[in-house]
Amino acid sequence: MISTRRGSEHARILATGARRPDRVVTNEEICEVLDSSDEWIRTRTGIVTRRFAAPGETVVDLAAPAAEQAVQRAGLAAGDIDAVIVATSTHMVSMPSAAALTAARIGAGPATTFDLSTACAGFTHGVAVANDLIRGGSARHVLLVGVDRMTDVVDPTDRGSAMIFGDGAGAAVIGPSDTPGIGPTIWGSDADQWEALYQTASWTEYRDQVGQARRTGGEEPDWPVITMMGPKIFRWAVWEMAGVARKALEAAEVDVADLAAFIPHQANVRIIDQMAKQLKLPDQVVIARDVIDAGNTTGASIPLAMDRLISEGQVTSGGLALLIGFGAGLSFSAQVVRLP
Repeated sequence: MISTRRGSEHARILATGARRPDRVVTNEEICEVLDSSDEWIRTRTGIVTRRFAAPGETVVDLAAPAAEQAVQRAGLAAGDIDAVIVATSTHMVSMPSAAALTAARIGAGPATTFDLSTACAGFTHGVAVANDLIRGGSARHVLLVGVDRMTDVVDPTDRGSAMIFGDGAGAAVIGPSDTPGIGPTIWGSDADQWEALYQTASWTEYRDQVGQARRTGGEEPDWPVITMMGPKIFRWAVWEMAGVARKALEAAEVDVADLAAFIPHQANVRIIDQMAKQLKLPDQVVIARDVIDAGNTTGASIPLAMDRLISEGQVTSGGLALLIGFGAGLSFSAQVVRLP
């Protein structure tokens, strides 16, 4: 017979951390190279400013301080972390993982490390994985980081994406709990629609095209960037994701009136407001709108927004929050969590 093990009955988020790059980029600066205007960007996205990482500042450089802050706030040492998960789509090295490099940077070298690549749904996917690791006995404390440096993969002249994205990192320590702190995760994808958001070329295609250009004296190809069908993603997010959010509430047996906060992926303000309307959120529910001055930070957007609500005292410890991530793939995941 194979012996099995069982972990904590429940898990919860113990603390959060954040790293926002120092450079603030206004709509006016974006429009220096983009054929648009501050008014158009605000109307279409609600974004006023976003943060850009400094030259040479990698996803690990962003992830490490956010991770250290979350671990410290949880009252733990780096050696107490059993697993490090990094949700990112912009780690520009195939190996080692961003999680391994982050763990080494903060002194959590012995921890299990791996990355998750589900873009804007990465953090909520990570919450589900961390919850299962803890309850299954594979880990006691999990450090989960959502981080992206979107400026590496966005064409600054693309009207469909250039004004939307920013850089940043948000982290959470998830650990054992005597009471339920993370509800069932509702997740999945609409993978048949993957072409709504994708990278224009693979790195091997880019390498081969550069080689061909150099051999023949031709023009070298453009750097691979993301491309998206904004209207299609908007409709999918508003109409399909509201249903996923309702299922997460039902699975957790939580009424919308019991929520303290709604923290969706920070895609743009119009999507956030339309989802809130579809869910019929009561006035007392705090709605995260970090996107206004952070932009869409992809994997970092939900933990950054959560950390901000907590740090600014907009929500109280122990309140319930509905999280939902959605994006490339088209992947999605949602759960109700108890705030640290």
